[in-house]
Amino acid sequence: MQNNRSANPSLLLVTRNFPPLVGGMERLLFNVFKELGKSFSVSLVGPAGCGEHVQPGTPLAVCPHRPVWRFLLRCQWNTLLLAKRTNPHLVFSGSGVTVLAALIAGRLLKVPVVTYLHGLDIVADSIVYRSCFLPAIRKVDGIICNSRHTARLARDAGISAAVNILYPGVTLPVRVGPIGGGAFRERIGAMGRPILLSVGRLTPRKGIAEFVEKSLPAIVAVYPEVLHVIVGSEPKDAIGAGGGMRKRIMDTAKRLGLGGNILLLGNVDDQTLEKAYEAALVHVFPVIHQPGDVEGFGMVAVEAAAHGLPTVAFAQGGVVDAVRDGVSGVLVPEGHYEAMAEVILKYLRGGDAMPSRDSCIGFAEGFSWEIFGEKLRGICRGYLHGNPLRSHGWPGAGCGGRAEAAGRRK
Repeated sequence: MQNNRSANPSLLLVTRNFPPLVGGMERLLFNVFKELGKSFSVSLVGPAGCGEHVQPGTPLAVCPHRPVWRFLLRCQWNTLLLAKRTNPHLVFSGSGVTVLAALIAGRLLKVPVVTYLHGLDIVADSIVYRSCFLPAIRKVDGIICNSRHTARLARDAGISAAVNILYPGVTLPVRVGPIGGGAFRERIGAMGRPILLSVGRLTPRKGIAEFVEKSLPAIVAVYPEVLHVIVGSEPKDAIGAGGGMRKRIMDTAKRLGLGGNILLLGNVDDQTLEKAYEAALVHVFPVIHQPGDVEGFGMVAVEAAAHGLPTVAFAQGGVVDAVRDGVSGVLVPEGHYEAMAEVILKYLRGGDAMPSRDSCIGFAEGFSWEIFGEKLRGICRGYLHGNPLRSHGWPGAGCGGRAEAAGRRK
């Protein structure tokens, strides 16, 4: 992963989101580290336990990830120490929460500082964050945004640094399994039942409770055996983590007499998740607007597409970059729950409402980690050489020839 360290320019990655923590952000930053390591000698400041997930010999410093204040204090100190030891040519902050540590180290060393922004980095309503971290974001040399929506938020927040838009990547399955997922269905006791799948942390912005209340009853009225399988748990390690969503979802379902149509699996391993994608008929992604929170991109929709599973989603936040309407799913105006239910019903009836598996997979191929890494390294080299690339879109992202040719073909 990290070869020819002395021959490559050095880069210091500072992040709170990294394995052993689990989630989309953690997977993203692990791949940032991995892909940058192909052209840079990467050092890492990350959460406790991160050393087990990088190549032996990688210069690193670890910080306790909880409580947040302790991570921030240790991150500041460890970043300065590791920067002094490795003398990087560029400092890269994985998100807004580590940008202050990265900025101070970069200014002391007089090297460029780049940060990757994810939506919440801009709209978080914490007074401390908005007083200390948002001003630091405005002072960095370069910004990478995870979607066009995040780039607009950055512009509206007065961030004037050169902005590059770089969508997160996805791991493409070596082989997409057959439709049906019989083993998974047998495991959860859902043989013969149509499965709707939702994947992600149980936070208010995911809109699962609202979907259960406002869309699921209309679907169950036509297909009484339908099962909404929900993979994911309430966040414990995320900044701004809320609680009580699992109970709220189940209470809503029971109140409406839909307790038998909901299955909350919690966190599952990657193999189980792949089988869930194979078993489901549609991925449901009813993200809603929440003050102080935002869906910066929607990596799970691309992941579903990589397994041939189309997504029905509200056109909210960065989701419009993660789902291409008519190619990898269907976008519904936010809050139109009746329309969302009708799109899902059309697909359950076997019509042409949803894109084909080939179309979904073709879309996802444009988000491979290889493509992501090539663009990421190019952006960083630009800042390193004082010639930042300014990209306000990613022409062709996720719409390779296969997707264009497949269209809605079944």
